[in-house]
Amino acid sequence: MKKMRLLAVCLLVGATVEMKAQFGPQKDMDSKYATELIQPGTQAPDFTMQTPDGKKFQFVKWAKGKTVVLDFWASWCPDCRKDAPEVVRMYEAYKQHGIEFLGISMDTDVEAWKKAINQFGIAYPQVSELKKFKETAIAQAYGVKWIPSMVVVGPDGEVKLSTVLTYKVDKYLKELTTGAYLSAPKGKRLWIDGDHGRLMALIQKPELQLGEKCPMVVFCHGFSGTKDGPMFELICDTLLAHGIASIRFDFNGHGQSEGEFKDMTVPNEIEDAKKVVAYVRDMRDISDVAIVGHSQGGVVAAMTAGELSEALGEPAFKAVALMAPAAVLREDAIRGNTMGKNYDPFDPGEYVELYGGLKLGANYIRTAFSLPIYETAAKYQGPALIIHGNADRVVPYTFGERFHQIWPGSEYVLQEYFDHGFSQNIYRSTDIVAQFLLKQLK
Repeated sequence: MKKMRLLAVCLLVGATVEMKAQFGPQKDMDSKYATELIQPGTQAPDFTMQTPDGKKFQFVKWAKGKTVVLDFWASWCPDCRKDAPEVVRMYEAYKQHGIEFLGISMDTDVEAWKKAINQFGIAYPQVSELKKFKETAIAQAYGVKWIPSMVVVGPDGEVKLSTVLTYKVDKYLKELTTGAYLSAPKGKRLWIDGDHGRLMALIQKPELQLGEKCPMVVFCHGFSGTKDGPMFELICDTLLAHGIASIRFDFNGHGQSEGEFKDMTVPNEIEDAKKVVAYVRDMRDISDVAIVGHSQGGVVAAMTAGELSEALGEPAFKAVALMAPAAVLREDAIRGNTMGKNYDPFDPGEYVELYGGLKLGANYIRTAFSLPIYETAAKYQGPALIIHGNADRVVPYTFGERFHQIWPGSEYVLQEYFDHGFSQNIYRSTDIVAQFLLKQLK
């Protein structure tokens, strides 16, 4: 049998009622540290300060007609230093769209200020009053009581956003420059035989010349979810723009696929994933494949990679990426609590009724109780990415850390303040995954 490496991206989106409640708006750092920060709709106050080389700089004159991000920071501020690389990344990403950044330093030591500018590779303009934070006129004018703080000013001189969280600025600028996400289903629909009936799948593939091949990405949704949604489509669109195909499908008992939800188990979702991978391997115009999973799909992806790698005697995929992998599902079954529903794990009955009338089959609980998640996943030792949010209340980020430990060469991205669905900035999270895949496949 000819061995081919496939790129299969399995994303499990836990789009459940219970989980959505936890994905929803939560109090964040702004509720504590941005209470006095200048509000959107306010005309941005003008100011004149000096640059690191002592030259005068007038804001209104320089900013006229531009969208400007004001970054309030200081070289002595630990949180500012932690955020600096992300602010620099945003500047590099959005300057091509005409977005300007202006650093407003609360430093009093010019040399320390200059040193930090060089250390972080800050290329955008910097100004300061060279006074103590609490004594600066700029802090009073803009209501800055905490650094780092960021204020976005529009071309009309009006404040559009004010926050102490960089991810909010990133999301605002992304939607400002490329437009907000709008669902636009596209591609070719087809049926693939699964473990419990046929699976509905959707393929997006670039136009190929005769004999030309491209990698493919398989997206697998999650517990009670479907193949559609922004997390899937944003990555698919990015990959397609770079000549990489994708396939996403509904697991058995979900969406448009056949089967019943109460018959769903993690092992039979692994079988579904294997059948989709086998289908892709038989496509003559597909070369490399990687596998990615979100939430329970992270478990499916990791275990599929482990099982297939053991069978092949080498890494079965060109890359694996896990997004908030829900290895906690085993502990949930042992505790007898899935999605907030309590049950006796040793005698759950035929099924456990969850939210919205969903029936969780007893076999799901029995198989999850002793599922060898990490032991199986460890059999894959190829390129991998794990991305998790440290504010994930559905699956604590420590479960993602353990995948990083069993895959010593893997990349690990912990997103501060992000929840299980990466709702704080879905664009950034999906971009991290897409860029990892591009790096491995191009």
